[in-house]
Amino acid sequence: MIRTDAIERLPVRHAVPELLSTLDGHGTAVLSAPPGTGKTTLVPLALAGLTGAGPRRRVLVAEPRRMAVRAAARRMAWLLGQEVGDAVGFSVRGERRTGPGTVVEVVTTGVLLQRLQRDPELAGVDVVLLDECHERHLDADTAIAFLVDVRAALRPELQLIAASATSDAEAWSQLLTVADGTGPAPVVRSTGQGHGAAVHYAPPPAGIRPAHGTWVDQQLLRHVAATVRLALEAHEGDLLCFLPGTGEIARTAGMLDGVDAEVLQLHGRAPAAVQDAVLRGGEGRRRVVLATSVAESSLTVPGVRIVVDSGLAREPRVDHARGLGSLATVTVSDAGATQRLGRAGREAFGTVYRCWAPADDARRPRFPSPEIKIADLASFALRAACWGDPTAQGLALLDAPPAGAMAAARSVLTAIGAVDADGRATERGMRMARLGVHPRLARALLDGVAEVGARRAAEVVALLSEEPPREYGDDLAAAWRTARRGGDGYAARWRQEVRRLTSAVTGAGSASTGTGAGPASTAPGAGSVSASSSSGSGPEGPLRSGSGSDDAVAGLVTALAFPERVARARGEGSFLMVSGTRAELGQGSGLRSAAWLAVAVADRPVQAASARVRLAAVVDEGIARVAAGPLGAEGEEVHWEDGDVVAREVERLGAVELSVRPLKQPDPALVRRALLEGLAKEGIGLLRWSRESGGLRERLAFLHRTLGEPWPDVSDGALLARAEEWLEPELSRARRRADLGRLDAGQALTRLLPWASGEAARLDELAPERIEVPSGSRIRVEYGGAQPVLAVKLQEMFGLEGTPEVAGVPVLIHLLSPAGRPAAVTADLANFWREGYRAVRAELRGRYPKHPWPEDPSRAEPTRHTNARLKR
Repeated sequence: MIRTDAIERLPVRHAVPELLSTLDGHGTAVLSAPPGTGKTTLVPLALAGLTGAGPRRRVLVAEPRRMAVRAAARRMAWLLGQEVGDAVGFSVRGERRTGPGTVVEVVTTGVLLQRLQRDPELAGVDVVLLDECHERHLDADTAIAFLVDVRAALRPELQLIAASATSDAEAWSQLLTVADGTGPAPVVRSTGQGHGAAVHYAPPPAGIRPAHGTWVDQQLLRHVAATVRLALEAHEGDLLCFLPGTGEIARTAGMLDGVDAEVLQLHGRAPAAVQDAVLRGGEGRRRVVLATSVAESSLTVPGVRIVVDSGLAREPRVDHARGLGSLATVTVSDAGATQRLGRAGREAFGTVYRCWAPADDARRPRFPSPEIKIADLASFALRAACWGDPTAQGLALLDAPPAGAMAAARSVLTAIGAVDADGRATERGMRMARLGVHPRLARALLDGVAEVGARRAAEVVALLSEEPPREYGDDLAAAWRTARRGGDGYAARWRQEVRRLTSAVTGAGSASTGTGAGPASTAPGAGSVSASSSSGSGPEGPLRSGSGSDDAVAGLVTALAFPERVARARGEGSFLMVSGTRAELGQGSGLRSAAWLAVAVADRPVQAASARVRLAAVVDEGIARVAAGPLGAEGEEVHWEDGDVVAREVERLGAVELSVRPLKQPDPALVRRALLEGLAKEGIGLLRWSRESGGLRERLAFLHRTLGEPWPDVSDGALLARAEEWLEPELSRARRRADLGRLDAGQALTRLLPWASGEAARLDELAPERIEVPSGSRIRVEYGGAQPVLAVKLQEMFGLEGTPEVAGVPVLIHLLSPAGRPAAVTADLANFWREGYRAVRAELRGRYPKHPWPEDPSRAEPTRHTNARLKR
């Protein structure tokens, strides 16, 4: 029996007639309805004709998470007075509950994508509703883009709704315009507000450090726990507390020990039975539900009247250069905070405690970061290629994929044979796309079957597709054994996924690739790569099908999935990956003595020099060579290392050296390049620079700075760029650092003088090495500063009224005392004689009475000698 009273309490019911009319008129719509109004549960029933008098239609509802799928299906079935699997069913990866009478099916966006690639027309489906578009999950964005294509090219009668409580409705409206070109999709807004909630701000105490990476200050968690206790004392009902991750949930649960309530932990990895128990509600005793963002939307947690929001969320990050993924703790967006607030007012008026100051609201991002901007795009790129749009430029996306991330994704897909040189999906790539796992894991599954058998390959891939709990340890083979005998929620999901994957590679799915492309698809190119050719499997592979220990099998399959993460030991607990990234194991790891590892899960903490290994399997060199074979190379390597030329013959896997032998007769061209590398690293000071050589360089630098061409630039960069002009033929004859040290830089430098124009002959005229002063002495000019400098004893300049010049630039004269100490500096000698000399004379004549100190130095006789000698 339909629960009419419950339906009548859902505010969104007032918007249903407008939505149905809009769909009949336009085929697309954007539904904007606040949290708690019944958008997720009532609207699909109305679309299907299960409530009201509308026609019966088949409706597909896509939710971002498995937990939301089950919850939405259960709630809709409850409203109809039925069981899940009757008129309302659901499908998630590895589990489906539908029946012949099912007209509303709730699926994850991942399942929807799989169906679109198998059957782009979605035969039998009349309406698709994509819920919670504001979360900007990559699968959801991709599904909408594909559906827009389907409506435009194959099924214009297919109706499409983008729905959210907090989305940018206008942006989605413009995006759905692509469907038929008749204008933006109409926006239907629900005016209901649910039951509402009172908001209280509970800012943490001063001194709490900002979160970074996956680290969250323990003091903040203590504040959140204290706020939970305060809220429980001040208000009635169950409490839902939002935290960024499972680690913070576990620590906060420990801080709530002794609270008068049942403390439950709700997250995506929680067993389905635990999730269902939380979503069914309590039986009398108060509950505190500690949850991640999985509880933000599409869920009603029965009995909740209070929400405590930590203000933090987790987002994926990818280091494309190193091929490593990680999670980042970020400030929850304004849209996310609104969704969390809505959890408190779904059944009655509620209360929300926000663990931040009111002023912080203005600094929050409006929406979460689009996953397409920050995530690994290998799966997306493969789906786009299978759809017939390898660049994704023709897809209706709110945000274009970053060029760098797409290039990295295509590089991975090309290496595993999923796309050809033009980026088009190969037959093998289409098969990979249908397996429902990351393309790397699809490669490992397909290629691993020939080596270890379908069941064992599927078991390892299932472990890799959902990282085992931390308590399973960091040894993948040991985690595999734990999952086999385990009775926890993870083990149950693992066994379910093993069955699905085994069926996929042994059943009908492995026998045919089908078409599976979208409306604009192209045939696979001729560059398809078979399983055996891409991985080196077959009769001569490292394992024969079905043989090998668990450790060997786990290592091989992991290495096939992540060949660039095959790593060789560099010391106790330290490894170097084929990619060139260093990796470290934890102190208590049992893998620290391994010679080789295949790293399954690693991240790079903020400001850390090395990656941190979370999960890995032991491999031997044979498996490493097979799995990472395409990254192997062998040849001569001559380069500058530790201050000299190193020449050797090297066999390597990427950055990992397998064998090294000294090279006795290296290629002279390679040696020359290594010497230039050394000069670039350590500077041209490696050459022999006498005082005369350095002086010549300074003179040339002065002329280039003052007169320009044809006088050469003799800076380090310029000299290195023209090395073949001034260091040859000596450079080509050199073999090591010592040879450079014997090379006379001054003699070589003369090759850069402008001989062709004849200007070289004027070098001594324009920038003389020495200047003759009035006393007859020839004094060296220093050109190393901004202005030429002449350091000369004051008495030797008597009688000279004008300042000497070189290349039209006045010389800066350093006038010295008879003892050679600086007495004055001037670039205007005549002015010095008039203005400055008297003070110098008064100070020095008493100290040096044996030397002449005439009253008018401009007319005095210059001298290098004392008064006594002058009298002889």
